[in-house]
Amino acid sequence: MATSHLLAGAASSSAAAAIRIRSPPPSSLRLNRRRPFQVVRAAEADAKETKPKAPEKAPAAGSSFNQLLGIKGAKQESDIWKIRLQLTKPVTWPPLVWGVLCGAAASGNFHWTVEDVAKSIVCMIMSGPCLTGYTQTINDWYDRDIDAINEPYRPIPSGAISENEVITQIWVLLLAGLGLGALLDLWAGHDFPIIFYLAIGGSLLSYIYSAPPLKLKQNGWIGNFALGASYIGLPWWAGQALFGTLTPDIIALTTLYSIAGFKYFLKDPVKYDVKYQASAQPFFVFGLLVTALATSH
Repeated sequence: MATSHLLAGAASSSAAAAIRIRSPPPSSLRLNRRRPFQVVRAAEADAKETKPKAPEKAPAAGSSFNQLLGIKGAKQESDIWKIRLQLTKPVTWPPLVWGVLCGAAASGNFHWTVEDVAKSIVCMIMSGPCLTGYTQTINDWYDRDIDAINEPYRPIPSGAISENEVITQIWVLLLAGLGLGALLDLWAGHDFPIIFYLAIGGSLLSYIYSAPPLKLKQNGWIGNFALGASYIGLPWWAGQALFGTLTPDIIALTTLYSIAGFKYFLKDPVKYDVKYQASAQPFFVFGLLVTALATSH
């Protein structure tokens, strides 16, 4: 009898629970059921608010010196000629000038005469301001859409220089570099215009490094080798061809030096960029010169 009463009580409790479950929840519970969706939307809104935005203008503490060198932290400038110089990034010229010097030393035929010094200076102008300036300008041109997001205050995306002016600068620098290459071949009495063809090859390499569809800079190994060859191999070859003979062993040797530009041989090259540059560059550039002097004997 007691058992039957217990079973009946359990059944009635289950029924009541079922009724409670089926009955609509209070308004407070209904709000709680929708709250997770509100939390997600709030989190998304917070993420949008905290997402860093690209600066609309250059930092207030921009430097005129940085502007002339074409490096970060540059002051915004309205003078068109200063802007043109900024696009060529003069800070990138010295490695090319040094490469020409090493090539001239490696030839074993360079002498401290007015004519040889004049030849080497013209070769340095071809390699540095002209062809490296062309390379840097065309690189900024093809990066203009990315710079419009990340660095909209740079000369091209900010509109400080017009598109037609940029294109004109690219062509002027390219033709000036090729013209100086042809002039050096005539000056050196070359039967085959080797310096002119080196200038063409370097210009083509610079173009496919920056421009689609190849855009070698997007490929780690190939892009870094192309960059190393442009800054080390080609100017050395031009300097050596100007005063001597460019031989296969020199090409192989300078190719090895070009590989030294690979970032994959370093741990976190972006983070430790300044440290690596300061500690390695002196040994690297003097190593180039020692190698050049050694091969000249």
